Amino acid sequence: MIAFILRCLLMAATLGGTVYLFYDGYWGWGITMILPTIIVGFSFFRNENMILALNQMRLGDTDKAKKYISRISHPQFLPKKQHAYVLFLKAVLNTQELGLAKSEQLLRKAMQMGLRTGQDNAVARMHLAGICAQTGRRKEAVSLLNEAKKLDNSGVMKDQITLMQKQLQGAPSKNQMRMSQMMGGRRKMPRR
Repeated sequence: MIAFILRCLLMAATLGGTVYLFYDGYWGWGITMILPTIIVGFSFFRNENMILALNQMRLGDTDKAKKYISRISHPQFLPKKQHAYVLFLKAVLNTQELGLAKSEQLLRKAMQMGLRTGQDNAVARMHLAGICAQTGRRKEAVSLLNEAKKLDNSGVMKDQITLMQKQLQGAPSKNQMRMSQMMGGRRKMPRR
């Protein structure tokens, strides 16, 4: 919230300075001050931490991306699409810390809010399919992978999707997992 107040004060100062320069007749400096005013105004619509996190994700440095995405304390105040991306990045980056159920909830909420590109939707569906496969929901995982395959129009994730589909063919279903739990799993040594 402090960053938002500072941003508002900076916007008011740059806008007031620009208007004053034009009013006083310093047209050259007034035109020069338009650029900083636009940059500060742009910061109201784009969160700098999210831009940095997405850039670190593209570079492959997930630790820095986690650091930047954790700096966003109130994503609900961001525009809808940015809020969706914050949820998407938190779910993808923090699956181990949050757990499967919370990650699934965040991914579903992000997809419901709407991700911009088909590639991002495909990645979200592929991660959701992985979560469904780990929890024993094979049919849902297969349908999510098929949706991801349709959304991946550039073919970047084709190898990962086919690999996951092959793994799902050999994965146990929910009933098989339940039966193995009831039977105590595999026993290496017979009971005496």
